[in-house]
Amino acid sequence: MKRILLFCTAGMSTSLMVTKMKESAEKRNIEISIDAFPEAQMEKHVDEANVILLGPQIRYAFKRAQRLCQSRNIPVAMINAMDYGVMDGEKVLNQALQLMKTQEGEKNE
Repeated sequence: MKRILLFCTAGMSTSLMVTKMKESAEKRNIEISIDAFPEAQMEKHVDEANVILLGPQIRYAFKRAQRLCQSRNIPVAMINAMDYGVMDGEKVLNQALQLMKTQEGEKNE
């Protein structure tokens, strides 16, 4: 099963986003695992992910996340601040799915 990991300051604010993303995935019959963790635990969990998304409040950690993910060939991106602010789980799920699709396409080339 594919796994999306979200990271934020303490893993709390992304919990609602995870719920919204899971609701969207369920409505669309997409089987996927989605979890949230504090940014401080990124190194511990990075190898479990197919894609990593960061909450806008930890933009400062993006370069470190890129370094961690690049060598493992895991796509990483920031969640759009507007989508995060309104907790648009469908848009954020689409972002993660597109990142995975792009990554898989690159592997098949």
